[in-house]
Amino acid sequence: MFSTGIDVGRTACDTAEPHTVEGLVYQLCRWCGTASFRKLLCPVCASSDLEPERSDGHGVVVRSSVVNRYSRVMRNESLVRFPEGFVYRCRIVGAAPHLVSVGDRVRPVDGTTSEAGEVVLELCDPPLTAGWY
Repeated sequence: MFSTGIDVGRTACDTAEPHTVEGLVYQLCRWCGTASFRKLLCPVCASSDLEPERSDGHGVVVRSSVVNRYSRVMRNESLVRFPEGFVYRCRIVGAAPHLVSVGDRVRPVDGTTSEAGEVVLELCDPPLTAGWY
């Protein structure tokens, strides 16, 4: 932020308590404009001049797989493409792991944080389970 030389007091928006906003914070390279998620350097030009931006967190599943490693419980890990232009591996909850398919729309889970630091999303449209047999 640039200084104008004028000392301005805090506004009412600055003093109000921050509210939680759902979504993801990603980085946008100031040199080439490439969007990335949780990177130290731009994957295209290797610049470290990354500016944080906010995404609403909605995306589309590009690849889906059922994982059963390191635990007895099966879970879904999917590659999700976000409209800002980056792809990231996320865990999909709220549906059976084998019912998540390519092309499903996903959104962030309200109030759920993962202790492992992974991104947790849920399906926008729950799968139809009646009559699948």
